[in-house]
Parts: sequence; C-alpha cells; structure tokens
Amino acid sequence: MLDEIDRALVHALHLDGRAPFARIAAVLDVSTQTVARRYRRLRAEAGLRVVGLADPARAGLAQWMVRLSAVPRAAQDLAQALARREDTSWVKLASGGTEIVAIVHAPQTMLLREIPRTAGVTAVSAHYVLHTYLGGPTAWHGRARALDAEQQRALTPTVAPEKEVEGSRALPVPADDRLLAALRHDGRAALADLAAATGLSPATVARRIAELRTSGALFFDVEIDSAQLGGGTQALLWMAVTPAHLDEVARTLARHDELAFVAATTGPSNLVAQALCPDPAALHHYLTHRLGALEAIRTLETAPVLRTVKAAGPLAPARRAAPGGRTLNSPPAPGP
Repeated sequence: MLDEIDRALVHALHLDGRAPFARIAAVLDVSTQTVARRYRRLRAEAGLRVVGLADPARAGLAQWMVRLSAVPRAAQDLAQALARREDTSWVKLASGGTEIVAIVHAPQTMLLREIPRTAGVTAVSAHYVLHTYLGGPTAWHGRARALDAEQQRALTPTVAPEKEVEGSRALPVPADDRLLAALRHDGRAALADLAAATGLSPATVARRIAELRTSGALFFDVEIDSAQLGGGTQALLWMAVTPAHLDEVARTLARHDELAFVAATTGPSNLVAQALCPDPAALHHYLTHRLGALEAIRTLETAPVLRTVKAAGPLAPARRAAPGGRTLNSPPAPGP
C-alpha cells in the first residue's frame, strides 16, 4: 500500500502528468529529491507510468468495447495478441480467464473479421461507447483524493474550451502522429527526446503540446497497480438500465468511490462500469447495497477481472509476449 506522500504524488501526476518534480515538491512541501526518488520507486514497484492520450472524440476515433469468450488455453494468448495492437487499450482477462475485454479505438472493420478465425474463440460481441461519464481525464476517486483544494488548484493546468483555441490548433492533425505516439509511450518524456522522435525542434514540440492540452484534445493519464490504492478486487459491471433513467443512473454511479469507469454503450447492456474494491466482501456490499438501491437497473452482470494485460498506453517492452505466441494480423493504426 502507498503512503501519504506516494498517494499525493500519484494525484499530482493525474492533475498534470508533465509537472516538473520541483513544482510537485513545492506543493507537497517535500524536497525535489524525495519526489524524484518516490517516482522512480513507484515506477519500479507499482507499475506507475504517465501516458499522453488524444481525446477520442476530438481525434475522430470511435471507441468499441469488445467482449470475447474463449477456451482457457487460448484466452491468454488472445489477450496478448490484442494488447500488441496499436488500436487497443485496457485489455483485461475476466471471468476466471475465459473472457477478454478490450477497448478498440477504431471503426468496427478489420478486427471483428479476424477474431472469429482465431482458434478457441467461442463468442464475440462489440459495444459502441456512446458517452463516457467517468474515465479518461476524470480520475478514479481512489487515486484523486490525496490533495486538498488549494494543492489541486496549484497543479491543475488551464484548459480552455475548444472554441477559444484558434482554428485547427484545437484538434490533432496527421503531423501530430509521431508526437502523440511518443507521448503514449512516456508522457513525461523530455522535450529533447520528443524532438528527436518527431523531427521537430524542442520549442515547436513544447508549443504543440501546450496547444493540444489547452484545447483538451490531449490529456495525461496515470497507470498504476490499483491494488496499491486499495483496489485489489476488480470487476466489470454490465447493466441494463431503463432508458429514461440512464443518464441519471450513470451520473450517480460516476460519483461512487468504488468505480473507475462508467460509460453508456450500445447492446443489451447499455451501461458498463469498472469496480475497484479492497476485497470480495467489499464488492458484494457495493453490489447489494449501493447498486441494489437503484431500481432503474433492471439487470446486472458481474465479470471479475483476473488481470489487466494492457492499460491505457502501449505495452512496455518487458511485458510483451514471448516469441511464438499466437498473434493477429494488425491493420495499420487508425491514429493516436
């Protein structure tokens, strides 16, 4: 479990993933060396990583939640194959290792034509994400409640409405692809490294990051082992909600501390959420007392998450599957 300084650092990085250690240290009232040391330790021991991501809506990318059922011997290989794709994120093994859930940032084209031909797959469904109520730039409350209001104001960068950003600068363009790809791997990469990856000058890189962030087209997410923050038991919750009450229920769920993701989707289950609880008993209490009190939820399917194979950013080199693992033929990436 993380201590008070660790939690404050994680919260600070969610507010501004590129904040200099000196500024974070000043807000936390500790030394810069302490912040740098804690950051390195959390990277090594808790999987901490900052990733820069394009807002899907502003980048023109559709998001699909894909559910695949597979025989146990094929599920892990299939999850790794999906995780290696550039157009996927949040690839999870669920339901005892017989189900894979992934978010695909692309039109529903090549992916679902490839998967049924993969041995071991017994069922496939795709759910278009219509609206995200919690997730992305909005942090799970379990990692975003360590700093007080004054500290949060000191670390939160200014984001202007898109209409206030001049012309096309508010949106990612093809010329941004290399920059966004580099930020997906390391949101805290130095300007000199980003310049080398893009062929641009450090000043141009800094200016473009500022433009995209100011418009909200680029945000920085924090990956970390949720068990370190008290989320040792994870589950995906697929709910069918009365349409007239869908927005009200979703907004209510987005305020629950137990949830890290809430989105409206197409399909028989029109609302999906990710629960992070300390243990199975806490998950049971949440399902029966908090969700159970919402009468508009007609049905609820709970899929325990066994392992997160891939989070928001690309796989780190050390986590890639061993040679010889089953793969899918990946189409060209649709964008950032």
